Order: sequence, then structure tokens, then C-alpha cells
Amino acid sequence: MALNSRIIIHLMGLLLLFNGGFMLLATLVSGLYSDGATYGIGMAALLTLFVGFAAMLLTRGHKKEVKRKEGYIIVTCGWIVMSASGVLPYILTGAIPGLTNAFFETMSGYTTTGASILDDIESLPEGILFWRSMTHWIGGMGIIVLAIAILPLLGIGGMQLFAAEAPGPAGDKLHPRITDTAKRLWFIYVGYTAAETLLLKLAGMSFFDALNHALATLSTGGFSTKNASIAYWNDQPLIQYIIMLFMFLAGANFVLSYFAFKGKVQKVLMDEEFKFYAAFLAIFAVLVAVVVYFRADVPVSDYHPMVLGPAESAFRHALFQVLAVVTTTGFVTADFTAWTPFLTIFFFGLMFAGGSAGSTAGGIKVMRHILIIKNGLLEFKRTLHPSAIIPVRYNRKTVTEHIVYNIIAFFVLYMLLFIIGALVLGLLGLDFVSAIGGAASSLGNVGPAFGTLSPLSNFNSLPAIGKWWCAFLMLAGRLELFTVLILLTPYFWKRT
Repeated sequence: MALNSRIIIHLMGLLLLFNGGFMLLATLVSGLYSDGATYGIGMAALLTLFVGFAAMLLTRGHKKEVKRKEGYIIVTCGWIVMSASGVLPYILTGAIPGLTNAFFETMSGYTTTGASILDDIESLPEGILFWRSMTHWIGGMGIIVLAIAILPLLGIGGMQLFAAEAPGPAGDKLHPRITDTAKRLWFIYVGYTAAETLLLKLAGMSFFDALNHALATLSTGGFSTKNASIAYWNDQPLIQYIIMLFMFLAGANFVLSYFAFKGKVQKVLMDEEFKFYAAFLAIFAVLVAVVVYFRADVPVSDYHPMVLGPAESAFRHALFQVLAVVTTTGFVTADFTAWTPFLTIFFFGLMFAGGSAGSTAGGIKVMRHILIIKNGLLEFKRTLHPSAIIPVRYNRKTVTEHIVYNIIAFFVLYMLLFIIGALVLGLLGLDFVSAIGGAASSLGNVGPAFGTLSPLSNFNSLPAIGKWWCAFLMLAGRLELFTVLILLTPYFWKRT
């Protein structure tokens, strides 16, 4: 069956109109601050709008039916088209010269990775800083809608577990229509962003910094307006606690936020993934805090012990960095790679954790870890009782074997792509620590890595091929692997 290419192009045009509209908003911000970048961002907006309008106009007679094949192409190409058009404000203003660097920064934004090639962020015009943060925010909400409303329909990566909340014949569905599902999630996303902006402003940030960091936090992106990231406010603990609260919310399933606002708090507290997510964060934070507090070789200047006392500072920075890595936000208050070899390895492991499914966080996701561990433990019982039927249960419901196999396949593919990713970076000249850190960070959409890519540095030292490779890893990790990798298989393109 031939692909419905007209609907694909039509939707790409719609995405470009969407992108161009946000560029106009960045143009307005640039004009308000008279930062000298207004013309360049405005031209980028008009060009993007023109191409988007032309694409929609030329395909206005398309068939509205979207089959599964078109779905895969639309999702993957959508992120690529958004990133390709998103480079224009950087290029036309000269803020980031060179297509490779501009594309890396843009893909890092839309995939909410937060890895950067910029050496001096604070020198950028306000309009460009705002656009940079907007790429996070757009990509973050796109991931929510994708995970809740689209991926279950495509049967991708075990996301069928969202059948209870996503559109479909289930008793606990969030709403039976995808558009209404997306609308409700948008309201929550916008509401959280506005709330964090207000709280950060009241806590002492400028409105511009507060807005940008709210955009980056809710998307679990990590782009900051300061070279030192959140460490710039190390002497203002309240700001860091506010960001921690919203990192936690952004890393949790947004459907649970909807249930909480509807008064169904018990449904939130009984959710298996949420319980593990909250418990793991607490345990990990305490463990890191104890090591930071008692180890004399942790640089004192990294956690400012005189603010509220060394114990509070150790706990605050431990909790902040655990949240930032697990939720893949990537903000930093200190160089956690300098917190003893044990914690370096520990944080490397956390890069594979990920937040909750249905959140803006990247990584493997807590839900998958739970089901893989449960299935592994049940194998002991199955070995002793080979004839017994012992199903895996999640949220008190039986999980089908198909979903379990899908999740195991996802995990194997994830680890395989991580190994290949690290090998490629090693082939390009990176040392062992930098190669495995860069691959894990890019694939998990974390941001800062290790070695030459640590929080004290950035990804600018990568060769051009390395930046394109990391951009591919960001895209593959962000879109749940299958969505991107299936397009690389000959079988997908065969006419059926």
C-alpha cells in the first residue's frame, strides 16, 4: 500500500506554522529588550511560516486517514523538521555560526536534552535565549502528547500500558479523544510553567530568568540563561528548592497530575510507578547527601556550606543533582562528577533510570525498570514451576506477554545503541569516560556528561561528526527508539 505522502507533508506544514508562531513570540521578546536580534529572529519566523503555509496549501486536498506507517514517519520527521527550521534564528542572527553547531543546539532543545555547544551563554541576546528555552518547552509538550495520545496507538516500546489513560476502550481513560487529551495536558503544562515562573520571580529571580528556567524545568530540558546554570543561585536555596519541586512534577506522569487536580489523590498515591519514582529519589538523595557530607575530598566550594549549614547544603545539592539526572533535566548546582569516584559511577548509573512514563523526562523510564525486574524475579518461580502460569502484574493488572517482550526488546536495543554510541565517540577520539558519558547522556536526554563533556565543560569540543551523531542519539532516545530505528529497516519501506 502506497504511503499517504500528502498527509505527511500537510502535517509537516502545520508543525512549521506552529514553530513560526513561537518564533514570532521570540521576536517580540527580542524587540522588548532591544537586543539587536529582532530582525534576524523575525526573518526566521516569516520564512518558517511561509514554507509551512505553502506546504499546507499544496496538500489541502489530502486524505485525512493516517495509518501506522504514516504515523511513524510523521513522528520522526516532525522532530527533524522542527529542528531544521529551529536553526534559523541562530543562523540569521549569527548567535550560533555554522549549521552543525546550530543544529546540535536546536536538536538538544527540542529533544529536551540540554547539552550545549555554547561557551558564553550570557552574551547571547535575550530573544535568542528565549527561543532557546522555547525549543525545550515545545519539545517537552510534544513528548507528553506523543506518549499519552500517539505511541499507544502505534504500539511502541511498551507504551500500550497507557491504554488506561490514553484514548481507547478502557474504564480509566483520561478522555476518549486525542485532541481533548492533548488539550487537558496542555492546560496542566502551561499552568505548571506559569506557577513556577511566578514562584521563581517571588524568590528573587528576574522575570526573564524565571520564565526561561520555568520553560526549561517543565520540559526537563536544562538550558539555563547563566553560564553556571543553577549554581549561579547557590546562595539562594529557596530558588533551588522551587526548581526541585517542579523537576519532580515534570518527571512524574502528567496524567497523575490531571487526576490530582480532579481530586483523585488516592489514584496518584496508589500508582505503582509513582511510588517507586518517589521512593527511589528519596533513597538516592539521602545516599548521595551522606557521602557528600562525610567525604572530605568533596570540594567545599561546590556546595556553599555556610548558606544554611553543611548538612542542609549537602542534602540540597544531593537532592538537586539526583532529581536533575533522574528526570534528565540536566541543571547543575555543582560538578557532581567531582564528588568522589563512587558518586561518579553512581550518577552514571542514574543516567539510565529516567523519569516516569508519560512525563517530559527521557531515559528508559521507571515503568520499564519495574516490569523488567518483576519479570526477572518471576523467572525464578517459573523455573521451579515450569507448568504454572505466572503473569507479571502492574498496578494490580496483568501485563500481557506481548508488552513484556516489547519492553525487554526496548531495553536490549537501548543498551545496544548506547554501546554503539560510545564506540563511535571513542572512534572519534574521545577518551573512555567521555565516550560512555556522552553516549549515555545523549541517548537518555540528560545533558551534562563526564570527562571532557562534564558540567564544567560542554559538547563544543566534539568534532562535527560527533555532534551529528549525538544529535541522532538524542532523537532516537527521545522518540522511544522504535519510532526512529524502524525507519532504518528495509522492511518498513516495502510496499505491502
